[in-house]
Amino acid sequence: MAGTVADTVTAMVNPILADLGLELYDLEFSGGVLRVTIDTPPGSPAGVDIDAISLVSRLLGRELDHDENAVPGRFTLEVTSPGLERTLRTPEHYRRETGKTVSVRFVTPLEGRRRLTGLLTASDATSATVRLEENGEEVVFPLALVERTRTVFVWESQPKPNSPEARRARRAAADTRTSDEEVGAR
Repeated sequence: MAGTVADTVTAMVNPILADLGLELYDLEFSGGVLRVTIDTPPGSPAGVDIDAISLVSRLLGRELDHDENAVPGRFTLEVTSPGLERTLRTPEHYRRETGKTVSVRFVTPLEGRRRLTGLLTASDATSATVRLEENGEEVVFPLALVERTRTVFVWESQPKPNSPEARRARRAAADTRTSDEEVGAR
Protein backbone atom coordinates (compact mmCIF):
# COMPACT_ATOMS: atom_id res chain seq x y z
CA MET A 1 0.00 0.00 0.00
CA ALA A 2 2.94 2.35 0.63
CA GLY A 3 3.70 2.25 -3.12
CA THR A 4 0.15 3.40 -3.80
CA VAL A 5 0.49 6.26 -1.30
CA ALA A 6 3.81 7.29 -2.85
CA ASP A 7 2.36 7.21 -6.36
CA THR A 8 -0.71 9.20 -5.33
CA VAL A 9 1.23 11.85 -3.42
CA THR A 10 3.85 12.10 -6.18
CA ALA A 11 1.07 12.81 -8.69
CA MET A 12 -0.28 15.51 -6.36
CA VAL A 13 3.01 17.23 -5.54
CA ASN A 14 4.74 17.22 -8.95
CA PRO A 15 2.48 19.90 -10.53
CA ILE A 16 2.90 22.09 -7.42
CA LEU A 17 6.69 21.76 -7.61
CA ALA A 18 6.77 22.33 -11.38
CA ASP A 19 4.88 25.62 -10.93
CA LEU A 20 7.47 26.73 -8.34
CA GLY A 21 10.52 25.60 -10.34
CA LEU A 22 11.35 22.89 -7.80
CA GLU A 23 11.80 19.11 -7.97
CA LEU A 24 10.78 16.13 -5.87
CA TYR A 25 13.98 14.70 -4.37
CA ASP A 26 12.45 11.95 -2.26
CA LEU A 27 9.17 10.77 -0.79
CA GLU A 28 8.74 8.37 2.12
CA PHE A 29 5.66 7.15 3.95
CA SER A 30 6.52 5.25 7.09
CA GLY A 31 5.11 5.03 10.60
CA GLY A 32 2.39 7.58 9.98
CA VAL A 33 4.84 10.19 8.65
CA LEU A 34 4.64 11.37 5.05
CA ARG A 35 8.03 12.97 4.35
CA VAL A 36 8.28 14.94 1.10
CA THR A 37 11.80 16.13 0.30
CA ILE A 38 12.06 18.90 -2.29
CA ASP A 39 15.04 20.52 -3.98
CA THR A 40 16.01 23.02 -6.63
CA PRO A 41 17.08 21.61 -10.02
CA PRO A 42 20.71 20.38 -10.22
CA GLY A 43 23.12 23.23 -10.88
CA SER A 44 20.96 25.87 -9.22
CA PRO A 45 22.90 28.56 -7.37
CA ALA A 46 20.98 28.04 -4.12
CA GLY A 47 18.94 25.41 -2.34
CA VAL A 48 15.35 25.44 -1.19
CA ASP A 49 14.49 28.21 1.27
CA ILE A 50 12.05 28.08 4.17
CA ASP A 51 9.45 30.12 2.26
CA ALA A 52 9.32 27.53 -0.54
CA ILE A 53 9.08 24.68 1.97
CA SER A 54 6.24 26.45 3.78
CA LEU A 55 4.37 27.13 0.53
CA VAL A 56 4.68 23.54 -0.70
CA SER A 57 3.55 22.29 2.71
CA ARG A 58 0.42 24.48 2.59
CA LEU A 59 -0.44 23.64 -1.03
CA LEU A 60 0.17 19.89 -0.65
CA GLY A 61 -1.67 19.85 2.69
CA ARG A 62 -4.68 21.43 0.98
CA GLU A 63 -4.58 18.78 -1.78
CA LEU A 64 -4.34 15.98 0.76
CA ASP A 65 -7.29 17.44 2.70
CA HIS A 66 -9.41 17.36 -0.49
CA ASP A 67 -8.54 13.71 -1.23
CA GLU A 68 -9.09 11.94 2.08
CA ASN A 69 -8.22 8.55 0.52
CA ALA A 70 -4.71 9.55 -0.62
CA VAL A 71 -3.11 8.57 2.69
CA PRO A 72 -4.80 5.99 4.93
CA GLY A 73 -5.47 6.88 8.57
CA ARG A 74 -3.86 9.67 10.52
CA PHE A 75 -0.50 10.95 9.36
CA THR A 76 1.94 13.82 9.76
CA LEU A 77 3.08 15.72 6.68
CA GLU A 78 6.73 16.84 6.67
CA VAL A 79 8.04 18.90 3.78
CA THR A 80 11.79 19.38 3.90
CA SER A 81 14.93 19.97 1.87
CA PRO A 82 17.61 17.29 1.53
CA GLY A 83 20.13 19.49 3.35
CA LEU A 84 23.85 19.94 2.79
CA GLU A 85 24.72 16.34 3.56
CA ARG A 86 22.05 14.35 1.80
CA THR A 87 21.29 10.66 1.88
CA LEU A 88 21.47 8.84 -1.45
CA ARG A 89 18.90 6.06 -1.66
CA THR A 90 17.99 5.68 -5.33
CA PRO A 91 19.98 5.43 -8.57
CA GLU A 92 18.57 8.86 -9.45
CA HIS A 93 20.10 10.32 -6.25
CA TYR A 94 23.51 8.89 -7.20
CA ARG A 95 23.23 10.27 -10.75
CA ARG A 96 22.21 13.69 -9.45
CA GLU A 97 25.09 13.90 -6.97
CA THR A 98 27.87 12.74 -9.35
CA GLY A 99 30.90 14.99 -8.88
CA LYS A 100 30.42 15.37 -5.13
CA THR A 101 32.29 13.82 -2.22
CA VAL A 102 30.40 10.92 -0.63
CA SER A 103 30.77 8.59 2.31
CA VAL A 104 29.60 5.01 1.70
CA ARG A 105 28.93 2.27 4.24
CA PHE A 106 28.39 -1.30 3.00
CA VAL A 107 26.18 -4.05 4.39
CA THR A 108 29.08 -6.49 4.04
CA PRO A 109 32.73 -5.68 3.32
CA LEU A 110 33.70 -4.98 -0.28
CA GLU A 111 37.31 -5.93 -1.02
CA GLY A 112 37.99 -5.82 2.73
CA ARG A 113 36.43 -2.36 3.17
CA ARG A 114 33.27 -1.68 5.16
CA ARG A 115 33.40 2.08 4.42
CA LEU A 116 34.90 4.40 1.84
CA THR A 117 35.00 8.12 1.19
CA GLY A 118 35.78 9.85 -2.07
CA LEU A 119 34.49 11.56 -5.18
CA LEU A 120 31.42 10.00 -6.80
CA THR A 121 32.57 9.84 -10.43
CA ALA A 122 29.89 7.70 -12.11
CA SER A 123 26.69 5.78 -11.49
CA ASP A 124 24.03 3.82 -13.30
CA ALA A 125 20.92 1.87 -12.31
CA THR A 126 22.86 -0.85 -10.46
CA SER A 127 26.33 0.45 -9.55
CA ALA A 128 28.42 3.50 -8.68
CA THR A 129 32.08 4.49 -8.87
CA VAL A 130 33.99 6.41 -6.20
CA ARG A 131 37.54 7.76 -6.52
CA LEU A 132 39.12 7.32 -3.08
CA GLU A 133 40.53 10.36 -1.28
CA GLU A 134 43.61 8.63 0.09
CA ASN A 135 45.10 7.18 -3.10
CA GLY A 136 42.94 8.10 -6.10
CA GLU A 137 41.94 4.46 -6.69
CA GLU A 138 38.53 4.04 -8.35
CA VAL A 139 36.18 1.57 -6.65
CA VAL A 140 33.10 0.30 -8.48
CA PHE A 141 30.43 -1.17 -6.22
CA PRO A 142 26.89 -2.53 -6.62
CA LEU A 143 24.19 -0.31 -5.13
CA ALA A 144 22.59 -3.44 -3.64
CA LEU A 145 25.61 -3.77 -1.32
CA VAL A 146 25.18 -0.24 0.13
CA GLU A 147 23.82 0.20 3.63
CA ARG A 148 24.04 3.99 3.53
CA THR A 149 25.54 6.74 1.36
CA ARG A 150 25.67 10.44 2.21
CA THR A 151 27.20 13.42 0.49
CA VAL A 152 29.94 15.10 2.52
CA PHE A 153 29.88 18.88 2.78
CA VAL A 154 33.42 20.25 2.73
CA TRP A 155 33.79 23.40 4.81
CA GLU A 156 36.23 25.86 3.31
CA SER A 157 37.94 27.99 5.91
CA GLN A 158 38.06 31.70 5.36
CA PRO A 159 40.74 33.85 6.99
CA LYS A 160 39.64 36.13 9.80
CA PRO A 161 38.77 39.61 8.45
CA ASN A 162 41.86 41.35 9.81
CA SER A 163 44.36 38.48 9.64
CA PRO A 164 47.58 38.82 7.62
CA GLU A 165 46.15 36.38 5.02
CA ALA A 166 43.01 38.50 4.56
CA ARG A 167 45.05 41.72 4.24
CA ARG A 168 47.29 40.09 1.59
CA ALA A 169 44.23 38.90 -0.33
CA ARG A 170 42.69 42.41 -0.25
CA ARG A 171 45.97 43.96 -1.46
CA ALA A 172 46.26 41.41 -4.27
CA ALA A 173 42.66 42.08 -5.34
CA ALA A 174 43.28 45.86 -5.28
CA ASP A 175 46.48 45.44 -7.33
CA THR A 176 44.59 43.37 -9.90
CA ARG A 177 41.83 46.00 -10.19
CA THR A 178 44.42 48.77 -10.61
CA SER A 179 46.23 46.79 -13.33
CA ASP A 180 42.95 46.10 -15.13
CA GLU A 181 41.98 49.78 -14.98
CA GLU A 182 45.37 50.83 -16.41
CA VAL A 183 45.03 48.37 -19.30
CA GLY A 184 41.49 49.61 -19.99
CA ALA A 185 42.63 53.26 -20.02
CA ARG A 186 45.19 52.63 -22.78
